[in-house]
Formats: sequence, structure tokens, C-alpha cells
Amino acid sequence: MSWTRVFVLSLLPALLLLHLFSSEVESAAVKDHSKPHDHKGAARQVFMPESDASSFIKHRSRRSTRYYEIQIEQRVKIAASEQRREYNEEQRTEQEHYVEEVRDEQNERTRETNEQYREYHYDGLSPQYYWFH
Repeated sequence: MSWTRVFVLSLLPALLLLHLFSSEVESAAVKDHSKPHDHKGAARQVFMPESDASSFIKHRSRRSTRYYEIQIEQRVKIAASEQRREYNEEQRTEQEHYVEEVRDEQNERTRETNEQYREYHYDGLSPQYYWFH
């Protein structure tokens, strides 16, 4: 606790000296009186006449031929990716239909085989008993 008091007490004289010297100094910036301030001249450098501005905007609004080439390339790429997506979707649906048909055929053959097996081994009793009983 004692070291904080010593620190604060040593800062007080330093602040007092700074305050005394700062009241004598107006500013730290060096003023250059060789050029008079011309506010209109500065505004002229920033702003331009309306006719120049409109011609500048007209010239800047034109796009280069490279821009249109890039746009066409992008459209071609988008169309190609769309065609590729549609083709892949078609192939996928065809494959799904094929798999579904094969599965249905296999199920039908299995059902027929099981039915023939039951008919062949049916012993006329109700409920049906397996032939190996």
C-alpha cells in the first residue's frame, strides 16, 4: 500500500510542471505563413465543373468488351452445368427404375417358387403342415 502512495505523490509534481508549461505554449504545430489560405482554390481542386463530371461518368460507364466476354462465358458454363445436372438426374432415375424392376421380378419369382413349393407339398390338412413333419 505504501508504494502506491509514493507513486502517486511522485506523479503530482510532474503533472503540476506539465500544467505550468502547457499554459505558455499555444500549439505544437508550426504555422506556415508563406502561403495565404485560399478556401476557394482548395474547393476548385476537389470539385470539377458539371460538364466535365458528366463526361467523366459517361466514359466510365462504358464497359470493356472483356466484360461482355466474361458474361457470355459464365452463361455458357451455367448452361453446361445445367445440362450436366439434368443428364445425371436422368441417368439416376433410369438406374432407380431398372433396380426397382429387377427387384420386382426377383420378388415375383420368389413368390411363385414359394407358392409352387406349398402346392406341391400340401397334404390336404388345414392348417397346412410342412412336408417334413
